[in-house]
Amino acid sequence: MQATISAVSHYLPDRVMTNAELEQIVDTSDEWIQSRTGILERRVVAEGEATSHMGIKSVEQILQKSSTSAQEIDVIIVGTITPDMFFPSTAALVQDAIGATNAWAFDLNAACSGFIFSLGIGASLIESGKHKKVLVIGGDTMTSVLDYEDRDTCVLFGDGAGAVLLEPTNDENGIVDSVMYTDGSGGNRLYMPAGGSRQPATLETVEQRLHYLKQDGREVYKSAVRGMADAAQALLERNNFSAKDVTLFIPHQANKRIIDASAERLGLSKEQVFINIDRVANTTAGTIPISLSEAVNEGRLLEGDLVVLAAFGAGFTWGATLVRWGKCV
Repeated sequence: MQATISAVSHYLPDRVMTNAELEQIVDTSDEWIQSRTGILERRVVAEGEATSHMGIKSVEQILQKSSTSAQEIDVIIVGTITPDMFFPSTAALVQDAIGATNAWAFDLNAACSGFIFSLGIGASLIESGKHKKVLVIGGDTMTSVLDYEDRDTCVLFGDGAGAVLLEPTNDENGIVDSVMYTDGSGGNRLYMPAGGSRQPATLETVEQRLHYLKQDGREVYKSAVRGMADAAQALLERNNFSAKDVTLFIPHQANKRIIDASAERLGLSKEQVFINIDRVANTTAGTIPISLSEAVNEGRLLEGDLVVLAAFGAGFTWGATLVRWGKCV
């Protein structure tokens, strides 16, 4: 028995922030942003809207499309680094909001690899035979941790979430294999210094702007290209596939140049790569489920297609998942 993705959906906030708007906030330009990142615009949550709200919207669509009752859900996993609050978990908030009274729920923090890691755990729960329906959500409200005085980071991110429903299958379609890695020595290359138990919030940490994302862009770029490409290649080789067998490569949408370099390293054509970073920017744990949902809506994923998902994020964390696409709504 293996797990298959039987339904997928996503949610993007209504508000669109363009590069032109950022030009009025920080020392940057539309040309600078596009040439270095490929981003034209990103979405921003409304006042009072948080990660749980985007996750709930995504899940409500899944339940409706798949004719699934919330009471049928066994587990809810939310991959995020911007939970509504430290505790309770965002997954618990989703569980309560949708009325999934029979589900246990938890959050997983693996930054931009959050959905890949959560998907791997969700698949294992299905494969164990103990669970039949697992919701996996990836989403982040990155605008809540951006320093709009730092032009190198504030232009990169947006808000959004996506979700999938995992169910068991006995046919050849489903989640074939996955690999996941962590290298904690890269932790100081992409992080938020304050707000945790090491540096609790104080007047000083706020004044020093330590509650915002910090990034060593050059090191992250190099590590992300190598990590995503090598993880994807390892999966293909382990399962006796090559680049020509891949229908669609869905990489973490961190930077257009990272995506292009990863695809080139794998030997993939442009037609084999899904890209939406130009419209939604980097939504961290949300990028892959949002991309999956859009790919299905655009008719780019059909039953039997071979799909490779790959991500890289803070930690450093990275990984990839190989999927033989099945029936999915």
